[in-house]
Amino acid sequence: MIALAACSSGKSPRARSTTTSHATPTSTGPTITTRANAAGDPWPTYHRDPARTGRTAAGPAPAIRRVWSSPQLDGAIYAEPLAVEGLIIAATEGDSVYAIAADTGTIRWQARLGAPIAGNSLPCGNIDPSGITSTPVVDTARRLVFVVAFVQPAHHELVALDLSTGTVRWRTPIDPPGADPKVHQQRAALALDGDEVLVPFGGLFGDCGGYHGYLVAAGVDGGGIRATYQVPAPQAAAIWAPPGPVIASDGDIFVATGNATRRAGVTDLSNSVLRLTRQLQLVGSFTPANRQALSDADVDLGSVSPALLEGNRLFQIGKEGVGYLLDGDHLAGSTTLHQEKVCTSAYGGTAYASPLLFVPCRSGLVALRMTTTGFSVAWRSPGFNAGPPVVGGTTVWTLDLGSGALYAFDAASGAQQSRTDVGDVEHFTTPTIVGNRIFVATQHRIDAFAG
Repeated sequence: MIALAACSSGKSPRARSTTTSHATPTSTGPTITTRANAAGDPWPTYHRDPARTGRTAAGPAPAIRRVWSSPQLDGAIYAEPLAVEGLIIAATEGDSVYAIAADTGTIRWQARLGAPIAGNSLPCGNIDPSGITSTPVVDTARRLVFVVAFVQPAHHELVALDLSTGTVRWRTPIDPPGADPKVHQQRAALALDGDEVLVPFGGLFGDCGGYHGYLVAAGVDGGGIRATYQVPAPQAAAIWAPPGPVIASDGDIFVATGNATRRAGVTDLSNSVLRLTRQLQLVGSFTPANRQALSDADVDLGSVSPALLEGNRLFQIGKEGVGYLLDGDHLAGSTTLHQEKVCTSAYGGTAYASPLLFVPCRSGLVALRMTTTGFSVAWRSPGFNAGPPVVGGTTVWTLDLGSGALYAFDAASGAQQSRTDVGDVEHFTTPTIVGNRIFVATQHRIDAFAG
């Protein structure tokens, strides 16, 4: 089952920040450096880069204040805000994409892509209305924003927008051949792999209907679908974790899958980590030995996307809270380099600032110290429902999805540096860092905070 319910906190939208002094580091910290008042690198895709590291070299000071709130947008925001060329790109369940000035919060343009789908017209699910759920991707070279909209009559379209104006350059159907759009949800972030846009699919909350996990590749030229990969489970095995596909330096693609809702007599690649070529050919897979038990209990391995580490090593964790260190070049059966219980349950996406990997758990944020052959816990935050973290300089940021609080922790020691009430957020909300500002989607608007 895919957990996509909105979190309601009842918090005031006014930011309140409390700051704690730095503790003496107790462990070796990330190797990234801090640039004071940096202009900031672009953030054109989920967690900034194709590996989904969620890391940038500079960020705001931990004691933040709200500097602007955008006008009310036309729908809930599940997608991570993107940042390029002084614009914050936000996508809504109202089937709109907005470009917002990063310095002032004013709307530069809005592209309305169609009418979203009413929740009561779908066989299950908990997003109403359902429009744009996944995080878009920006092609900075072609200056295009790629986004998938769920529009009337119920179908998914891949749309290319001009970055400067929001003008539609082209749009094309993107549902996998033969798939029923009403039981498939496009939840996981888009990715750019060379001259192709990757679009993952899974099911709705409730696992209704005969859906499958798919990954679709479409050309950036608007020519439509070039290749499709279907997870070979009899039913379900969604590719739904918010970060979407993770791309290696050679262009190969890593994804994680969820539960199968029908049994298979052979390994069906549900609850698995898959390696695919750019042509979407399967070249390796990892499936834990308890795959069927995970499916029976609705305990998806694929509630988190794989984390790509040096040397094409992978870290994978899911709802069971067991972490697996894998050799991405030799995925085979249930073979691991190391595995152990990390936390109660994990959802969303990780952040990586070598040697530390930050894991969002229902019981708090966990920092793991990664080695070539294993990992160990470096620190744990106090208990809260941690959203996908990001790292700016030497600070790691994460949202408490239950209370609507944005936390800052010292990345090396785990010392809490600040806690800021930001208001209600949707499930799996993750911040975006650009220079000395951090941007958060707080339901129907974007808020900017600065240190």
